[in-house]
Order: sequence, then structure tokens, then C-alpha cells
Amino acid sequence: MATEEELFASVDALLEEEPQLPPPAERARLREAAGITQARLALALKTSTQSVKNWENGRSEPKEPRLTAYQRLLKGWAAKHPAHGAPVAAPQPAVPDTFTGPAAPQAAEPESAAPVEAPAAPAVSERPARPAARPATSSRRPAAKKAAKPATDPRFPHGPLAVLDGDGSAYGVDGLVLDCPATTVVELVEWTLKESGLGAAKLNRHGKDSDPLIVLTAAAAVKFGLPERLEGFQERRSLRLDEDHPVVKQITKAKWQLTQRGFGPWARIYRKATGSQRQCVQLALLSWDALDSRSWPGVSEMAPADVARVLGIYAQRVITPRGGTAVNGLELMTALRPPTRPVRDEETGNWVSGHNPGSLGPAPMDPAPPEGQPEHPAIYHSGWKGGFLHEEAYQWVRGVDTLTDEECLLPYAVGLDLNTAFLAAAARLTVGLSEPVHFVNPPFNPKVPGSWLVDLSGIELDPRLPSPFTPTGERPTGPAWYQTHTVAYAQELGYNVAPLEAYLRRETGAYLDPWHDRLKTAYVDTLADLGVTKDLTDAEFLAAMEQHKQVDPAMAAVLAAIKGTVKGGIGKLFENPQGKGYKDGDPWPAMQRPTWRPDIRAAVISKARVNMHRKMLNMSRMTGLFPLAVLSDCVVYPSPGSSPLDFLPYAASGKPQPGGFRLGPTPGLAKLEGVQEMSWAVDLMEQGLNPARHIKGGDAVLEDGE
Repeated sequence: MATEEELFASVDALLEEEPQLPPPAERARLREAAGITQARLALALKTSTQSVKNWENGRSEPKEPRLTAYQRLLKGWAAKHPAHGAPVAAPQPAVPDTFTGPAAPQAAEPESAAPVEAPAAPAVSERPARPAARPATSSRRPAAKKAAKPATDPRFPHGPLAVLDGDGSAYGVDGLVLDCPATTVVELVEWTLKESGLGAAKLNRHGKDSDPLIVLTAAAAVKFGLPERLEGFQERRSLRLDEDHPVVKQITKAKWQLTQRGFGPWARIYRKATGSQRQCVQLALLSWDALDSRSWPGVSEMAPADVARVLGIYAQRVITPRGGTAVNGLELMTALRPPTRPVRDEETGNWVSGHNPGSLGPAPMDPAPPEGQPEHPAIYHSGWKGGFLHEEAYQWVRGVDTLTDEECLLPYAVGLDLNTAFLAAAARLTVGLSEPVHFVNPPFNPKVPGSWLVDLSGIELDPRLPSPFTPTGERPTGPAWYQTHTVAYAQELGYNVAPLEAYLRRETGAYLDPWHDRLKTAYVDTLADLGVTKDLTDAEFLAAMEQHKQVDPAMAAVLAAIKGTVKGGIGKLFENPQGKGYKDGDPWPAMQRPTWRPDIRAAVISKARVNMHRKMLNMSRMTGLFPLAVLSDCVVYPSPGSSPLDFLPYAASGKPQPGGFRLGPTPGLAKLEGVQEMSWAVDLMEQGLNPARHIKGGDAVLEDGE
């Protein structure tokens, strides 16, 4: 006979079990008998209407704390509306299997499969019902102030992306949480396309909508049968599942496809377009280092809701992530300047795909011989020996023999860093859009973008400044190839230039303008969210910059990603061959993109370097100060004080003098990079090291390239 203790133990065990719910059909009957709609019930339980539908048709079950609350509600309704004599409501129909939208991506796209163009999506009423939002509870920070947030597209009511945790909670933008019932990657893809309401509208009327992004935490990856981490690869680009992995087989069996990059940290799963139907989902795996810590500092370690907040703000202000920030920078160019648009065929009267004026076009373009590199197929097989452009950012250290006693006795070395210098250089930048044309002994025209063979070695400048014509700052030794801005600056300095040859482009345009404008707005708005606004005085600006990263680490990560998008996007314009098996003269994937344009990269860097030299020259004229070193967008000056305010030029009114370095939060203006003792900087210079590389941290460790 059972003892009292045994009976109580059995009862306690029952109490500890999860609440048992009535069958799905009974849940629907009770709700309808009470006269409550699914939407109203979803609001009461702080979940989505789609989740309620799923509970009532047996597709998923509620989780705590909703489980207990839902059971309590059903018990109350059951007492008021007993089953006898009442018809049992039929289960709600499942969400339709069809999904109407733009086209699927092309499998053959080498870098990241770009969707093909298709007709616009049909009316919203033709789409399945979308889940409603419920507030996220895991984010510990208030939502950031949104600047110029676009209106919600009714086709994508739940934003561009979601971060999926192991318990099936999908965290979206603005505190949204959806319940995802998927247990396999295939089910996840289908849920994302048919039920989630995720996606983003195109950024240009001739462009394509952004595919929904699902970010998987480590727990979610394991839940779907994926390894928590991918081991055994030395190069990050090699990270991918083997083709015989069960998940890859599952995707193939369900007639889904992966792009040529396979199932890696950023996996794109799609089906080919069928009419106007688009079926494509982007996955990112946090534990596979999808979010590089250099561009997304600390994001991988954040709670899922905070990851969704960071990525969501970035998606709203820049673009839905499709890879690393460099990939996003390039994708943003194409999204804002699509290569094609619909045009009317004069013979048939039908609408066909045609070139979009102002874009780089749908096909890749071979570079002019001096604009490429020796291994490019067109250059390698031509036997070109005429030299190449070398438009790179500054890496210059002033000779210690040019230092004066007065400079050495100054107590401090102060580093200034220009905000997103490459972005500032991209503003109103005219670049070539058509094929390069060769000219012999052409007259120089500063308004025509291209490459010029010219001898600038006879130009003498102050040795306390770097030469504006070379990235090393050394004086040229003879004729060399330069981009238009470099030659134009020589002319600006008062020298006659007589090009020997040139490769110029007849069709030109400000291709990067929309890219610049969108990223500038994103950068300024994000700095403002961190307390760094345009209305601050210079002293207030310096104080705000000292602690802006601590104001909100999530927004600081967004800012870092925006900067990475700028720098990486420009770098991607001239992506070199990669991989140990590459042989000179063979094509490589990057050069087969229309956006593989080394001449445009050269134009941006040339303009940025010239801008830096112009400011340094003006500074020397206004203050008598000369820099100690330059590294890309960072310049180091000797200073009587530890603040830039101690040496920057100001008018009697207190306003900054135009032409030199100015403090401020917009691209092209300067901020404090770091401060060290002057003796520290001189010691590095004597060793041949660059103080601009180390002034932020102070450590002087010999690095590659020095």
C-alpha cells in the first residue's frame, strides 16, 4: 500500500509536468464559442495571429510563459462552453503553399547569387496572413532613435530579418518576436517565405527586393543538424559544409539549391524563378563567424534580440546583410544603381531587359592595361610591359633629419583621423562608365576620368610634406601612370603637365553618388544616436567622441559596420585572385563581376590622398606645422598640448579656418585618433616605424608591411 510520502511525490511529479492542452480542433471551438477572434487572442497572449493559427491546426505548440496562460484561458472557456451540444469547429486551413514575389537568384553568379528581375508582386490580399508582433524581452537596451525610417512595406510587415534561437523564437526588428515551428533547414526556408512576413523592398525602382535574412544562433544551428562550429580550415573563405553532409543532402532532395559558395557562414538557399515567383532565403550562422568581430565588434556575443536590433538598424539604414561588410558595400552599389531596366523592343513592342543609364551595365569590362594587374587574362596574354597605376593610400613617415629642435621640444604627438575618408572622396566623383580608349600625347583634361602616363618627377615640394603623387610620399623618379585627380592636383599646384599617353572613357557619370548619400546619412544618423551631433562645439565633439562607444555598444557596432561597408566596398572594386591553385592568366570569379572596376577604386583613393595632401599643405601655410607621419586617413602632428584644439587653426571669431583639418562628425572632417609623447613618436621614426599606425594604442610592434 502506497505511503503518504509516495502519493505526494507522485502528485508533485504531475504538477511539475507541462500543462496539457485540449486537441487543436477543441482549442478553435472554445475560442469561437467565446466569440474571440484569433487576432484578439494573439494580442492578449502577446504573440502573433499566425502562431494562434498554428496552435489551432496542430502545426506548433505554445511555449512558456504562454503555455500556462493559454491553458488557463481554455479551461475557463471550457467551463462556460461545454462540448456537448456544441459543434466542434473545423481546424483552420493551413497556410497556402504558394508564395508570390520576385524572381529567384541565378545559380551561376560567382560572388553571391543576384536575383533576376521579374514583374512586381501582386496585391497583398493574395499573400498568406502574416504573424503579428509581440515585444522582445531579452533585449536589455531601449530602442535607438530612428532617423528617417521608411514606411513599412505591406508585403514585408515584419522587417528584413530575424535572429532565430534554439527554442524557436525568431527575434526581429523593433522588438518583434515570432514563433518558428521549423525543425529542419528546409522547413525553416519554407516558413520564412510563406509565413514570416520578412523581407525588404528594393532601393531603386529598377532593382530587386532584398531576400529575407535568418540569423542562426549556435543553439539554432545544432537544432537544425548543423555543426556548432566548422573546424579544420585555415582560410575563412573555405568554411563550408561538405556536399555529402546530411543537411546539404536534405536541401537538394527538397529541390532547393545553394549558390556556388555552398553552405558556409552565409548560405543562400533558393529555387529558380517560376514566372513571377521568388523563393530565396539568406542564412547567417553566428557561431561560424558570419559576423566578423572587426566589422561587427561584440555582436556575436549579444543576446538574440540585441543581434536583431543591430542588424535591423543596419538593414534599414544601409542594406539587408548578404555577407561580410565588404560584400554589402558592393551589393549596395548595385542595389542603388541596378545594371538593367525594362525597355520597349521597337520591333516586337515587348518589354525586355536593357541597360540602365548611369550604371556599370550587366556585363563585366576588361580594364585598360595600366589599370589592371599582370595576372589579368587580357593583360597577361597581351604581353603588356607599360607599367601600372599605383594609386594607393598614404604610408609615409617624415625623415628625422627634417625635424627641427622646436618640433622635438614640443611635448605631444597628436593623431587626427578623417571620418570615412574614402566615402568623402566618393562624393560627386565622376568615373568612367564605358570602355577605355587609348590616346597618344593627349592634352590633359581634369574633367575626364582615366589613366594618364605623365612625368611628375620634376615637381619639387617641401620635404617636410609627403609627395602627393605616390603612396610612399617619395618623389617620383620618372614617367608613371596616374589617375585623373592626381594629375589635376599637379596642375592645381601650378605645374604644367604633358601626358605621353592616356586611357580615357567617353561615357562618364557620378556612379557612386547614391551610394555615398545613403552611407553618409547612415553614418551621421548613427553617430547622432551615440550622442555625437552636428550642433556640438569642437570641445563638446571631442568629449562626446571619447565615450560614444560606451553610450550604446549595439549602436557602436552599427557604426563600425557602416565604416567597414565603406572601406570594404571600395576595396572589392579591385579584388585580386585568391587561392593557392590560381595561375597567372586564368580568370577568377571577382573579375567577372560588372563591379570589378579597378579604375573606380583608383579614382576614389587618388582623390582621398590628394584631399589629405591639400589639407596638410594648407595647415603648413596657416600654422607653420608639418606632419610627422601619415597612414591612410590618419595624420600625426607635433603639438604644444594634448588636444587637437591646441594646434588646429581658428579665426579670431573662434570658427575653424577653411582649408585645413576641421573637427566634426561628418565624412571628411576629423576626430582625435590618439595622443602620445613627442619622444615616443621620434623614437619610432628613428626605427623606421610609422607613428600613425600605433598612436591609438601606443604599442610599437613591427607589423607586416613596415
